[in-house]
Amino acid sequence: MEERQDSQTFQRVLGLPHLTASGVGVIIGAGIYVLLGPAAQEAGALVWMSFLLAGLLSALSALSYMELASMFPRAGSEHEFARQVFPRWVSFTAGWAMTLALIVAAATVSLGFARYVQVFFDVNVKWTAFALLVFVALVAASGMKRASWLIFGLSFAQVGGLILVVVLGVDHVGDVDLFAGNGLSGVLAGSALIFFAFIGFDEIITLSEETKDASRTIPRALLLSLSISTILYVLVAVVSVSVLGSQRLANSKQPLTDVVLDAFGSGAGNIVSVIALITTMNTTLLVVTAASRMAYGMASQGDLPKVFARLHNRFAPRNAIAAAFALAALLLLVGDIHQLAAATDALVYLMFVLVNVIVIVLRVRKPDVVRVFRVPLTIGLVPVLPVLGIAVTILMSSQLELSSVVLATGLTLLGTTLFFVVSMVHGKQRAKQK
Repeated sequence: MEERQDSQTFQRVLGLPHLTASGVGVIIGAGIYVLLGPAAQEAGALVWMSFLLAGLLSALSALSYMELASMFPRAGSEHEFARQVFPRWVSFTAGWAMTLALIVAAATVSLGFARYVQVFFDVNVKWTAFALLVFVALVAASGMKRASWLIFGLSFAQVGGLILVVVLGVDHVGDVDLFAGNGLSGVLAGSALIFFAFIGFDEIITLSEETKDASRTIPRALLLSLSISTILYVLVAVVSVSVLGSQRLANSKQPLTDVVLDAFGSGAGNIVSVIALITTMNTTLLVVTAASRMAYGMASQGDLPKVFARLHNRFAPRNAIAAAFALAALLLLVGDIHQLAAATDALVYLMFVLVNVIVIVLRVRKPDVVRVFRVPLTIGLVPVLPVLGIAVTILMSSQLELSSVVLATGLTLLGTTLFFVVSMVHGKQRAKQK
């Protein structure tokens, strides 16, 4: 596939290692800290199997992302994919939903970062979160060639932190029967909770236009990052159960802290807090970057003002970065955005369904189009795994709170309404000009 290199395209500076690091960095977020205990309540000592199953189920949708990214390696990701199949209002709504989800994630995770800073210093949470947003916006504005090294370093430290937890607890493996859990129903219930921990792998695709040989590199990075994250999650779960036992793990509010406490004593909380600080900083940087690339992709196709499609020296859409930063910073003023953050999880689930549908439709409508990566296992023209991906996503969405689903529906309809209002205004303006 020919890669354009004009003044309005990105420099292609990312290779497989940096892209994989970005994927691992965004997948291994707060999920392992928040969901390990509740998942253990459902699965017992089999919680590690819940993590493994959740990773495999996430792979169903990841494979669909891989096929579409190999066909349409663009910064707009879901917006670009939907544009290939559906009317423009659908692609706009998809882009709107994902951009909104990313901006809310930036605000939410930056607040999480600030709370971990409070472990060491007496700081104002909102101002600390704002300071982090300023920092990551400046890093993102410097371009991916520079930012990718920070992301690589932070991701390496994230992984290293979890490996440290594993190493500290590995001597306890064998102390607990890892198969004495709550059976298949418990494993499935735990997987439904843990499914949240894998959200984020799709953000790699927003870096497509900055990636060398994107049609091949993006699918490989997706597969590697999801595999590495799943292995780490399973290992941490095995060690945590072995150190704490299933009952204590289920009742623990800070399971990783308790695991490290077993080996390090009173300094455990500080160790885990440092790992969490690195994790939340990296995640904030990645989601702000992804939000700006989504806005850039939409603007490039005329669905947002062209000002957001401008590149500074071919390495950063600074206007889009500034907009993502400003909106995330404004959300800090709202106060408790927990409900909004939960609603954006529902939006991501909706995107998973949409992407799987797009793969199926394109297989039927355009079976002869070259696919550098192709989802395996097809019956006739219909790929089986995307069908399973749709079913699994709908099943997992049953764990969402009804209020979150209702709010997510409202946010989606708001995006659709916004598209038609803007279209009407532009139509009237064109009519006047004639």
